[in-house]
Order: sequence, then C-alpha cells, then structure tokens
Amino acid sequence: MKQYKFTGEYECKLDAKGRLKLPTAIIKQIGGDENLKFTINRGFEKHLMLYPNDVWEVKTNEINQLNIFSTQQRQAIRYFYRGATELEMDAAERVNLPGSLMEYAGIDKDVVLFAYQNQIEIWAKDKYESMLGEEPEEFGSIAEKIFGGIKSSGDI
Repeated sequence: MKQYKFTGEYECKLDAKGRLKLPTAIIKQIGGDENLKFTINRGFEKHLMLYPNDVWEVKTNEINQLNIFSTQQRQAIRYFYRGATELEMDAAERVNLPGSLMEYAGIDKDVVLFAYQNQIEIWAKDKYESMLGEEPEEFGSIAEKIFGGIKSSGDI
C-alpha cells in the first residue's frame, strides 16, 4: 500500500449531479493513474469517509478480524460497511457521491474536504463549521492527556 499523508481543508461545490471535483492538491497527493479508485462510506459522525482503494483494503482487512459471534463486534462491522460504495474518478477529476450517503451526511452542494493521514472526510459545509464551533476551549489539556507521555521527534 502506498503511504498517503493527506493534509488540508478544501471547500468544494458539488455539481447538479452530485459530482465532486477533487482539488488539485489532493490529486497530487494521490499521484498516478492507478490510484484513481476510491471507496466511500459513512463516517463516525454525520460525514463521509473517502479512502483510496488500497487504503480501503487495509481497513477492511482490519475490520474483518473482528468476531462475528460477538454482538458488539458484529454491530461494528455492519456500521463500518454501511453505505460502502466504490467510486472511480472520471476524466474531469470528479467522483459521483451516492445519493443515500449525501442524504446521511446532509450534503447538498457546499462541502468541506478534511484530508489527513490516509483518508479524506467529506462534510456538509454547515456541519463542518458547526463541528469546528464545538472544539473544546482547553484543547491543550486534552492533548496533554493523550500525548503527554509521547516524545516528539524534536525531543532528545
């Protein structure tokens, strides 16, 4: 699997047919014609997750390790796969978002792509802005609890 290091927030508009033109910066980060296929599914919140197909394969290999005889794990498997759809970028660098997923995420026309690690979150712009407004005031103390014992690469 290629190691993706997506970074950035991108405001985009869908066309009348629900097609999303991927920003040039993301296309450059993807690179190569062999990486123009994706899988999209529901995110943990009311947004969508877009994965290059090789990343999707790794994620599904992980989720498929769960025990289908455990109710909680079986529910996690179902939730993860709900709405999963393969997409292929067209010659105009667009992907067609499925209507059922757009409805789930409340996406109409204006979206924000939040790209990080090896995945891209797709948010309805108003929901993304609302989520940003809910950021905790004490992010520093939360970060300290999570990362407090981890040395950064700049530490000696």
